[in-house]
Amino acid sequence: MMLASRIMTDLRRTTVSAPPAVLRALEAEAERRNVPLGHVLREAVEGYARDLRERRRPRVGVARSTDGRRAAELTSEPVAEPPR
Repeated sequence: MMLASRIMTDLRRTTVSAPPAVLRALEAEAERRNVPLGHVLREAVEGYARDLRERRRPRVGVARSTDGRRAAELTSEPVAEPPR
């Protein structure tokens, strides 16, 4: 029981709005797997967040700029996440 209460403290509740057809599909998947809808939603959100992080991962270049500008000067997106 200690593990379950620890896991629950690491989660944050929120409200999700989605079209009825999308929710029906997720509810059907949850029922098919015999897990709560929240479990399926959590997996979907975690997967999406993981994909976002991987796409924003800094890339290391091996080429040289011909005009002397750095990559950080050329893009409006941060090169890496700010430190916490």
